[in-house]
Amino acid sequence: MLFDLQGKRRRVVQATYLILAVLMGGGLVLFGIGGGTDGGGLFDAITGKDSSGTSSNNGVVVKRIETEEKALKLNPKNTAALAALVRAHYQLATDDADRNTSRFGEKGKAELQKASDAWDRYLAAKPKKVDDSLAALMLNAYSEIGLNQPDGAATAAELVAQARPSAVAYLQLTQYAAKAGQTRKAELAGRKAVELAPKSQKKQVEAAVASAKSGGGQTGQTSG
Repeated sequence: MLFDLQGKRRRVVQATYLILAVLMGGGLVLFGIGGGTDGGGLFDAITGKDSSGTSSNNGVVVKRIETEEKALKLNPKNTAALAALVRAHYQLATDDADRNTSRFGEKGKAELQKASDAWDRYLAAKPKKVDDSLAALMLNAYSEIGLNQPDGAATAAELVAQARPSAVAYLQLTQYAAKAGQTRKAELAGRKAVELAPKSQKKQVEAAVASAKSGGGQTGQTSG
């Protein structure tokens, strides 16, 4: 991911993502986003576009949204319908994402906000088990390339880390919790990231954790 950042914050992000890349073995995988696709890189998996740049059938997606909205009128707490809404609006958002930077444009962000609204309703409905692949999509939606909402990103990152514990997952949580001002959560997540890191990479992860925490935002909660 590329970020339009300046100075210290830019260096922090670069250092953190360098470690993420190392831990992921250079593979273009981010917490299973697009895990259900056949082939293609990270961007294609996220955007729903094939290698030729062809968009998914928006007409089908719009009809799906209409169907799920009708289901929600009958049962506002239908978690399956809410999850489908999140995915559908995210898919529409990807049509307004830059192939080079993965950043969403204004139309894409509007769809991401609709996905966020559905996501909030989904969590409020208290599903028996939160869909961690859905949380991974929302982590991307709330990141700097999308809505840039650290609080939302931290919540989604925590759900992903709990479902798929790894040094990468907890490093991501450390980064967004710090940006959201959730200092205690960032501290605990950082410790977990180091604990889960392979022995040969612990020093790298320790450095990435320190960078992530030092680049934390000044707004948001003070504890997690």
